Amino acid sequence: MFVVIFKAEIAQLDHEYSQLAQHLRQKALSEYGCLKFESYTENGQELALSYWSDLESIQRWQQDREHIVAQQTGRKRWYKHYSVEVCELQRHYQHNQTK
Repeated sequence: MFVVIFKAEIAQLDHEYSQLAQHLRQKALSEYGCLKFESYTENGQELALSYWSDLESIQRWQQDREHIVAQQTGRKRWYKHYSVEVCELQRHYQHNQTK
């Protein structure tokens, strides 16, 4: 399994950003094989984690035309800077408290 880590310093987020982000999230999940997507925004920083079963799916997602246009708009309007890391998960475990 792979995780794509997107980190950004926010310039401004607006209604168009919110709508487009939701649309692209659903598209990644339904059309490109994204397994899970979660994002967090705090103190002018954004962190998004998307989980994928293989690198090929990530590469197809990177080539999606709407995704490319959103990245271009992000550089111009929404983000001061950002970084993307693609990592392979070597191990995963969790604990669930049951009552």
